[in-house]
Amino acid sequence: MNVDAVVLDVDGVLVDVADSYRRAIVESVERVHGDTIDRADVQQFKDAGGFNNDWELTYAAALFVLARRAGMGLSLSQFTDAIRGMGGGLESARTVVGEELALADRERILAQWDRERLRDVFQQLYLGSDLYRDIEGGDPDLDTPGFIHDEPVIVTPETIAALTDRFPVGVLTGRPAAEADIALERAGLSVPDEHRFTMDDWDEGKPDPTALVTLAERFGADSEEQRSSGRRTQSVDSVAFVGDTLDDVRTAVNAGAVDDRTYYGIGVLTGGLTGDHGRKRYEQAGAAATLDSVNDLPDFLD
Repeated sequence: MNVDAVVLDVDGVLVDVADSYRRAIVESVERVHGDTIDRADVQQFKDAGGFNNDWELTYAAALFVLARRAGMGLSLSQFTDAIRGMGGGLESARTVVGEELALADRERILAQWDRERLRDVFQQLYLGSDLYRDIEGGDPDLDTPGFIHDEPVIVTPETIAALTDRFPVGVLTGRPAAEADIALERAGLSVPDEHRFTMDDWDEGKPDPTALVTLAERFGADSEEQRSSGRRTQSVDSVAFVGDTLDDVRTAVNAGAVDDRTYYGIGVLTGGLTGDHGRKRYEQAGAAATLDSVNDLPDFLD
């Protein structure tokens, strides 16, 4: 694997979000709609595809809970399998519910489905009261410390040094920019703004390849500082993208389909996919490799 640049996801790669984002999904649905899914079930939505945005995953989980309450007979695995079969994402979840419920039942649960409140509760639980005021710009109605403080750092300083010394390094994440800043600072990774894509920077989200291809183009372009100093950027013909979901791997696969560069999707087993099952799922999605952790990446690229 001959790599010229490395792009890293944040959640499940640099920091562990099992007790933060995933907990916020489960508890938001419980607080707003009185029932919820198990935390382990979040992975089934991730595997269905199209849920890079955890707010939308929360909405889909709530829709499942409401639909089951209204008489939908699908189990969660059947529900997420049907979503995957329709291409993934929130709109597919709505379509599945529409096909499974009578019109009157569907209209009733859609009237109950409070996405605005789900997002607001999610942000309060995840950020905590103080950060919620700073980032969301309002007064919370829940007094919470914030799950964001329960995100152990996965990546080591040695790994960051080994990667940044050898490669241009970028970040591609579904986090909002402000929340990405917090995680990157905690992980000790600093990247220039032009080498970072967050939720705020493009609408499509993973597995759309636009952001990854754009990063590859930017890696290969000289900055104003380099041009003025006479230093030149080496051309970037191959990029490794490291993530913890099937959509991360699919992003690299899709980038290779639309761009002449070579893209390697590398899955890590520190998110929701683990063990031999995770390795198999990554392989089926087109992963070039699966690693136990991002900390294995420098040696792997050697």
